[in-house]
Amino acid sequence: MIQDLKHESSGVRSGAARALGKIGDARAVEPLIQALKDEDSGVRWGAAMALGDIGDARAMEPLLKAFLDKDEDGSVRAAAGVSLKRIKEKGSKK
Repeated sequence: MIQDLKHESSGVRSGAARALGKIGDARAVEPLIQALKDEDSGVRWGAAMALGDIGDARAMEPLLKAFLDKDEDGSVRAAAGVSLKRIKEKGSKK
């Protein structure tokens, strides 16, 4: 499924990102961070949400960058913000 983040279809890439988030496998964190740079905003949104689902602190800096990027699509910024909050909350419960 991780390989589907490189698929030619943005729909497949976006679906793969969301599925990886639902699975919650930490091995997907780095590929999902790379997907935050995808040309398609739907893929970036899916990657941001998936990173929040996984909750790995390695995603904090890339998500913060997406959140603060004023040129970024508003839905992607919002997803990055939600995911940052979720990761922070998961970290504080440990």
